[in-house]
Amino acid sequence: QVQLVESGGGLVQAGGSLRLSCAASGRTFSSYAMGWFRQAPGKEREFVAAINWSGGSTYYAYYVKGRFTISRDNAKNTVYLQMNSLKPEDTAVYYCHADEVLHTRGVITTGYWGQGTQVTVSS
Repeated sequence: QVQLVESGGGLVQAGGSLRLSCAASGRTFSSYAMGWFRQAPGKEREFVAAINWSGGSTYYAYYVKGRFTISRDNAKNTVYLQMNSLKPEDTAVYYCHADEVLHTRGVITTGYWGQGTQVTVSS
């Protein structure tokens, strides 16, 4: 089983920045598409950003485009989400996801999930 562990969440003021990391186990990390998703209390899980296996293609939800950047370091088995200009509405639990195919929707039943990391943005 693929293991994904997120880190880097915390409390930040509006306008601030955080960098989330997702460390993956396994020998085939570079073959997976990776994504970041988030879920706020009472809300459905929603897509944030995704990156293909090589890192050559990235995709973003409109509400984070221009503020967040997804990247990956296959040599370190790690995917990152650089979050700048954070807004209170970005407050959510952020989840890392890995799959053979790339996803840009929140409802996903395949692949592997991390346990999530809390991001809280104060006004």
